[in-house]
Amino acid sequence: MKLHSSTTQQYQTVTGYDQTGVEINAQRFDYSLLVMPETPPRAWDVPDFEALTAEHFEKIEQDKPDVVILGTGARQRFVHPKLIAALLERRIGCECMDNKAACRTYNILMGEGRKVTLALILGAAR
Repeated sequence: MKLHSSTTQQYQTVTGYDQTGVEINAQRFDYSLLVMPETPPRAWDVPDFEALTAEHFEKIEQDKPDVVILGTGARQRFVHPKLIAALLERRIGCECMDNKAACRTYNILMGEGRKVTLALILGAAR
């Protein structure tokens, strides 16, 4: 799916996605990554949902987002609360959804000026 541009072009915006990857400002990525509005996307060393550890979320917590949108792949899955303890201690919300919904939700929150992190697990369907 292609998404239309908006006035948020100075930010990291999801401009497209499909089953195998995502486009951030028209640049394609086919590996798991972390996206924040004012920071270039960076690789996130999560090969699939089962590989998630508390350390993965501690890395996100260091960025001090208001909320984390976790894209869990082709289908929605829920992360165990023990894994997101570092986020919960700082009162950072973590919402789990499939990748398509995560991309749409990130764009909405980012457009509202929220400090949101999109944590997207890609490549798990291989």
